This record gives sequence, C-alpha cells and structure tokens, in this order.
Amino acid sequence: MNKKWIFICLLLLTFTGHTQSKRDYYLIRVYHCKNEEQLTRTETFIEKAWKPAAKRYGITQVGVFKPIANDTAVIKKLYLLIPALSTDYLYQLEDRMISDARFQEDGAAYIQTKHDNPTYERFETIVLRAFSDMPHLEAPTLKNPAQMRVYELRSYESASEKIYRKKVEMFNEGGEIKLFKRLNFNAVFYGEVLSGSRMPNLMYMTSFENMNDRNEHWKNFSADPEWKRLSSMPEYQNTVSKIDIVFLTPTQYSDL
Repeated sequence: MNKKWIFICLLLLTFTGHTQSKRDYYLIRVYHCKNEEQLTRTETFIEKAWKPAAKRYGITQVGVFKPIANDTAVIKKLYLLIPALSTDYLYQLEDRMISDARFQEDGAAYIQTKHDNPTYERFETIVLRAFSDMPHLEAPTLKNPAQMRVYELRSYESASEKIYRKKVEMFNEGGEIKLFKRLNFNAVFYGEVLSGSRMPNLMYMTSFENMNDRNEHWKNFSADPEWKRLSSMPEYQNTVSKIDIVFLTPTQYSDL
C-alpha cells in the first residue's frame, strides 16, 4: 500500500471515528464576490473540484449555502461549513489538495485564475469548536425540498472573555441547547469561535422548513417558561453585546 492510500485510510478512520474525539471542529469559509460571474466560477470550483476532493479525504458532510437576500445585493456571498475532528485535519486537507493532481486538474480554471480577473474579492475563515452539550454536527431532519428550507446562522458577541464564558455556560450547563432541542429547532451545530474577525464570539446554526416555520419556532421559544426562567437569571444578564443573523438556503450540491 503506497503512502497516499495509507494517508487516506488514516484520514477516513479519523473523520468517521467520533469516539476518537470528544468534540468536532468546524471551519466556516465565506467567499465575497462582486458579481454573479465571480460567484458562478467559485461555485463551480466548490462543486466540481473542492467537494469531490474533500470527500476523497474523508469529509462527507460539507454544507454550502447562499444568503436569502435580494439578487441586487452589491456583494454576493457563498458560505462553506466544513466539519472535522481537529484543526490539524482541516489544515492537512488543504495541504493534500495542493499536491492532489486530480484536484488541480478539476479546479484548474479557479486555481490558475489571473490577477486581473479574480474569482472572488476575498474570503474570510472562521474556526470553531463544538459546544460540549452538542459535540458533533447533525444533519437536519426536514421534509421540505432544500430550496424551500431556511438555515439561520447566528453570531453572538460578548463584551469580554469572562462574559462570553457565561453565555457559553448558558447554552451548555444552563440548558439552552436542551431547550432548542425540545422545541425542535433542528440545530446543525453550536460552536465557540477560536479564530475569526469577531471575538469573543459564539455561533450556531438552526434549520426550518420555511420562514413561517422559523418564525413560529422563535415565537414558541420566547414564550416558553424555561426560557423565561433561564433568561431572567442574574448571572446570565447582559452576556451578549451584538447579535448577527444571516438567513441561508442550501445549494443543490450541499450535503446539509
């Protein structure tokens, strides 16, 4: 067995063996494109080259999403959600792709892009570690076709590291994740941001059949006695200084 296949087998064992790691790690990559032409080129690369290569190296549940927004938005965005069992494997994946001949061939149009005709304006990367109360990514159990679904990506920033830890505690030991689960929010992940442009920060993604379903779920959440009790506890007051919400829809080639 040659070195390449030994490496692939080790990656497969690592990515599929949740017993080897207590918590997942996630990488969220957000591509910023100035027009539809750039977005199409980036999507083609992700669908035809990047995702097949990632699958060959053991990553089989990659979420690919677009914002639910007006088509006339100045900046077009594409979101990738990539799970792994450690940050090392995320970085090893990128290294392997660089020397992967098939990947280089499949993604040539993107990889060999010229300086005066870029495929995107920029991209940002966020690295997260899963919360202890939901240590692994979960694919949602929804009935509607993908194009009708709503995925809600939330970002909660805090004023200090200490205050941030209390908000994380509220989700885990405090029982906020359990409340979301009881109310069937179909959470995909909850995570602590380890690296990103906004910190201290936590992020999580929930999913719904459609926007009306989303609104009904949040209405029930706000009215739930457990939430009223939890949110009124003195130790959990003023734990969030800024909330950012993005509504997303999965692409046809998304695994989630």
